[in-house]
Amino acid sequence: MIPTKLLHQEVEIPQLGFGVFQVPPEETKLTVETAISTGYRHIDTATVYRNERGVGEAVAASEVARDDLFITTKVWNDSQGHDPALAAFGASLERLGMDRVDLYLIHWPRPASGLQVETWAALQKIHDEGRSRAIGVSNYRIEDLELLADAGGTQPSINQIELHPYLQQKELRKWHEDNGIVTEAWSPLAKGEVLADPVITRIAETVDRTPGQVVLRWHLQLGNVVIPKSVTPSRIQENFELFDFELSDEHMTEIEAMDHGHRTGPDPGTFESS
Repeated sequence: MIPTKLLHQEVEIPQLGFGVFQVPPEETKLTVETAISTGYRHIDTATVYRNERGVGEAVAASEVARDDLFITTKVWNDSQGHDPALAAFGASLERLGMDRVDLYLIHWPRPASGLQVETWAALQKIHDEGRSRAIGVSNYRIEDLELLADAGGTQPSINQIELHPYLQQKELRKWHEDNGIVTEAWSPLAKGEVLADPVITRIAETVDRTPGQVVLRWHLQLGNVVIPKSVTPSRIQENFELFDFELSDEHMTEIEAMDHGHRTGPDPGTFESS
């Protein structure tokens, strides 16, 4: 059984999910089918990934009931604002072939755009209409979250951020904890950069696991939702085998000391791409 985290809207999200960032559209259906058959029940996509249709086709073809799957997608930067976000959500549902999703996120804050509050209002409307069971954000900093809090209304249930041993975001994670927001990690392996780190490889040898499994287990023990991605069936299986071992407190402390603020992706404070 995959453990779950409880979101604000009394919705349970599987703590281990499967990401499809950079999975080619033509490979998405088969890749997601492989993930579902492996045991994953949480699939994370986005408009900008251009593979929502493949995710929907895999879900439709699966023998697993739709209600037993958790589907996340996200509104892209060029559709921020109230009405554009509503239209983008409708287009995502069409591509997915669904009448609802389980989680809808604002993909990036784009602080210079001034559109965060009205985009969030659109997501609140989507949630109120029952078309997304939960709503949240991605790549938000504390100041972005405070902006939404000051505007009133529903607070984001989750914030999906770059998070791995080299970028642990402790202050932001603490803010999430204090305000009841679940932390979700993208790029959980730092695009593979942490896998050769001597701390990780030594721990992997100690627990007789792969470096990737050690890092993903670290995320789970921190309480993060984590969404590794792969198109390789053996790696999809390997990333799922995380629930029959634990890292010691000493191992967790060693990994905590690896943090040095290294990003593999854009800075949320300046990223404005549309």
